[in-house]
Amino acid sequence: MRILVTGGAGFVGSHVAEGLVAQGHEVVVVGVAREEGPNRVPDGAAFEQVSVTDREGIERAFATWKPEVVSHHAAVANVTRSVRDPLHDAEVNVMGSLVVLQACLRHGVSRLVFASTGGAIYGDVPEGTKAKVDSPVFPMSPYACSKLAVEYYLRAAAREHGLAVNILRYGNVYGPRQSKHGAAAIAVFCAQILRGEPITITARRDSGDDGCIRDYVYVRDCVRANVIAAAGELDVQVLNVCTGVPATTADIARGLMRALGREVPLLRAPRRPGDVERSAIDEREFVRLVGEPTPLDEGLRLTAEWFAANVDPNAPL
Repeated sequence: MRILVTGGAGFVGSHVAEGLVAQGHEVVVVGVAREEGPNRVPDGAAFEQVSVTDREGIERAFATWKPEVVSHHAAVANVTRSVRDPLHDAEVNVMGSLVVLQACLRHGVSRLVFASTGGAIYGDVPEGTKAKVDSPVFPMSPYACSKLAVEYYLRAAAREHGLAVNILRYGNVYGPRQSKHGAAAIAVFCAQILRGEPITITARRDSGDDGCIRDYVYVRDCVRANVIAAAGELDVQVLNVCTGVPATTADIARGLMRALGREVPLLRAPRRPGDVERSAIDEREFVRLVGEPTPLDEGLRLTAEWFAANVDPNAPL
């Protein structure tokens, strides 16, 4: 099957493209070299250097490759940046997604798999509960708003045009190849520990607490969900991709220090704008349809091992 992966040279998208190639699919990666780089396109996949906001470029890519399935991962995936520049967030995440959706409809794509967010879309999840796909949504950042808006556009397209749609609501994804230069705590913490630098824990509520609560999901589990969805074997339209295990920022920092066998000081900072205090996501449908998620300790160990082997500890953060 021919599958086009937008954002397929980025962190999650490159892993997904790699997984699809391994399954024997013909994979075409669409990405922006400035942000992602063709060096992260997996062996065996074609590469088209074009932004999802470039209507003519996307049209050419679809006309050239004629994909049967599209896996849409291209996005500005940064809550803090979305708060600072909501217009840019909407231009890429909403308008870019509509460019991709329109191309799918014009070129007879049978299925679109969309990388959404479970970590941001539900807002603050009450203590003692986990968000299910039918739980109320309460996006608290422009990033979350943009992802939810696209979900509704896709549902409308499914109803009006018969496009098969799968929406994958990721928890906080981590793993090998994640950029230490972005807002991803685990990647940044790995680099800081390897450099012997202190880690800063931004507050959940009050400075000095253990930080926000998240559901951290290993990137391999996102790949597993995408492979099943692309094959048309996911019997739900919306799926939480998560572990169901809430963890604080300090939990993550300590787990990485254990995995790397190094200790660094933990500093405290005020809450960041747009941060969700508690993100806890129900994993039962993921377990039923995909299988058991990677345990957090194992995922942190695998990630730490990759960073220790591949990241120059003396390179600037």
